[in-house]
Amino acid sequence: MFAIIVGTHGRLAEELLASVDMIFGEVQNTAAVTFLPGEGSADITAKYEAALEKVDASGGALFLVDIFGGTPYNTACRIVINNEKYGIVTGASLPMLADMVNAQMMDEGTDIRALMEKAAGAGQKGIRLFHTSTVNA
Repeated sequence: MFAIIVGTHGRLAEELLASVDMIFGEVQNTAAVTFLPGEGSADITAKYEAALEKVDASGGALFLVDIFGGTPYNTACRIVINNEKYGIVTGASLPMLADMVNAQMMDEGTDIRALMEKAAGAGQKGIRLFHTSTVNA
């Protein structure tokens, strides 16, 4: 089983995991990493390291982060670069996380590259548009 680590600015990571718990019940092998005001890259590095100790990453670790180029992303890169079983997907969202939790629960494997592609696809598919002009068209 692969681990899921959600890293975001503020407490969004915690709230995304709390929301996915509402959908699936208490999820396993996940961790939230928050980057709070006043913290630096050393703080978030320590949080990522603690998260990796908490989860079972023997099957890999998928880091879902909020923004490309932000501190949660940049810091995760320094960890991921040293392990081929780890990967990062930016644009973390509830649809993306829910799809990855489902993949984890269904034991869909540990091919991190395939999981990254699946996460990115779920994030894109989670975006829908609605406007009154599309009703009864």
